[in-house]
Amino acid sequence: MAEKEKFVRGKPHLNIGTIGHVDHGKTTLTAAILHVLQLKGLTTKEKSVDEIDSAPEEKARGLTISISHLEYESEKRHYAHIDCPGHADYIKNMITGAAQMDGAILVVSAVDGPMPQTREHILLARQVGLPAMVVFINKTDMVEDKEMVDLVESEIRELLKKYNFPGDEIPVVRGSALKALEAKSADDEAAKPILELVKAVDDYIPEPTRETDKPFLMAIEDVFSIAGRGTVVTGRIERGVIHPNEEVEIVGMKETTKTIAVSIEMFNKLLDEGRAGDNVGILLRGVKKEDVERGQVLAKPGTITPHSEFEAEVYILTKEEGGRHTPFFTGYKPQFYFRTTDVTGEVTLPENTEMVMPGDTVNLKVKLVVPIAMEEQQRFAIREGGRTV
Repeated sequence: MAEKEKFVRGKPHLNIGTIGHVDHGKTTLTAAILHVLQLKGLTTKEKSVDEIDSAPEEKARGLTISISHLEYESEKRHYAHIDCPGHADYIKNMITGAAQMDGAILVVSAVDGPMPQTREHILLARQVGLPAMVVFINKTDMVEDKEMVDLVESEIRELLKKYNFPGDEIPVVRGSALKALEAKSADDEAAKPILELVKAVDDYIPEPTRETDKPFLMAIEDVFSIAGRGTVVTGRIERGVIHPNEEVEIVGMKETTKTIAVSIEMFNKLLDEGRAGDNVGILLRGVKKEDVERGQVLAKPGTITPHSEFEAEVYILTKEEGGRHTPFFTGYKPQFYFRTTDVTGEVTLPENTEMVMPGDTVNLKVKLVVPIAMEEQQRFAIREGGRTV
């Protein structure tokens, strides 16, 4: 087997992603960023729109379903870019995907302006605590009248303000991702908006403080079997650091088990250590693919335990915020989203509370159908029937 190259940590590493309405050009923009940065000599690998949209189930519908991880570098930073699912059915993936983003690029078509999913993604970004975003108004080549684009921009800014993002100061860049893909050099007019966008991301999206001094924890996003090597789990390291050959526990959903993290990779390069914020693949010793699943966590032994019953303080969204229209009672059974998974749970209200109305803040007791790794002060989301509660 060819030796893998080592991953060199030269620049700060951030996780970023594209969000926005279906067919507004999120994946085309992702491809355009890779293309233009390659023209500038910053990024070596280029991918076509078709390669990014590579999951087989989505090809038939021309929609992005699975989360695609790509990498690129700007002058200042190294980015892992998540091309986020753009279709309402896949909001679930967006919750687990958005929980991993340090910032986002909201893509809005100049032709349509903000659409229902634009609104929903902004709301979700607010709910999952996305720190910052910048806006790219795409397809400006298809709109003759500049005033139309001005109108779209002011609509987006108003929408962002409505969901408590600083709509007046968020950078908004205009351009055409498709035209940028045709650029022959980084100096082409068509490439300029992409470089302006990358600079806006560099300057406006803050560098997160990584919790490297806490005990290692990574939520498992995916599990692969690699012939002749064993089982690899992928995910983003939430906190701490991990070194090859360290012992880890697999916690949640089943009996807790111990294993060894044999090797750690990021973008097919070997790491001497995986650190908080890295999107990695970890090879586990002596673990079968069916022993591990998405939603479990890898953790430093003894640092986190699985629970099926917990108490929580919950704010229930109003109808205007995209929540329920009616109250709920003891016995309510929605989905609880923890890190990378969702689990059904049954709610018990406090003794003197008969029902909970949209807009209430309430202390709930919850009993999940399977135990999940959790700890004090952990955040989660409640959803049912395609909406956040």
